[in-house]
Amino acid sequence: MTQRSFVSTSTSAIARSAVFGAARAASVRAWATPGVRQFSMSSALRKEGTTDVSLAQKLSEELAYEREATQSGPPQFIQEFKSQGVWNIQDNVGADEVIFERTFGSENVRLMFSIADLDSNPETEYEVEGESESGEPASDSVTSTPIRVAISITKRDVPGCLSIDAVCQDGAFLVENASFYPDAEIGTSLTAEADWKRRGLYLGPTFENLDPAVQDEFERYLDERGISESLALFIPDYAEYKEQTEYIRWLESVKKFVEA
Repeated sequence: MTQRSFVSTSTSAIARSAVFGAARAASVRAWATPGVRQFSMSSALRKEGTTDVSLAQKLSEELAYEREATQSGPPQFIQEFKSQGVWNIQDNVGADEVIFERTFGSENVRLMFSIADLDSNPETEYEVEGESESGEPASDSVTSTPIRVAISITKRDVPGCLSIDAVCQDGAFLVENASFYPDAEIGTSLTAEADWKRRGLYLGPTFENLDPAVQDEFERYLDERGISESLALFIPDYAEYKEQTEYIRWLESVKKFVEA
């Protein structure tokens, strides 16, 4: 009885195994069917999506428009500014920060700003007074974008750094804060470590809380070093030029990537 039961059970197991094997083989054959395999491979290896062509086309249209609206080479106002030989402009391709640097006697004066302010700061309108064709006083509404600037002044063979935070707007530098760092490296370095060290130091009073006479002298001090009205008028124009050239480079890079 036990032996018959063992044989019967073994026979059933063998039969179930055969059925399972046949089903598994059929499944494998279905998976290996050329038509199915071709569909799977085409999905995985398809070179581009359905939106690539339309996106590349729109990028091309925008690029053509921006190129047409932009003259080749630096504008005349930049060439004239550089010909004065006062400020050295450090403008690296792909970077959003621009550095103006010059020497004044034994001093090194550096001014840095970011074109990101053109997108992050709202535009404000201000009135520019003048005369109309009839000779009567008139005013025009002009759009101005405030640009934050960081100014540092160091002296050769003298420790320390004078650091000034200001806003360039409406043809003027509006000073917000003037700090002094005993260590010039901490005051001028752009590293994360130096930034961390600056956070724990006393930065001085808010500029508007200083005595008005002290404020006036600070402004004269900066003006003498070339941080003047003419520079305040030049920086927003240069920022616009820089932003435009970087935007065109961005369009070119994205279009090339999408089309690849």
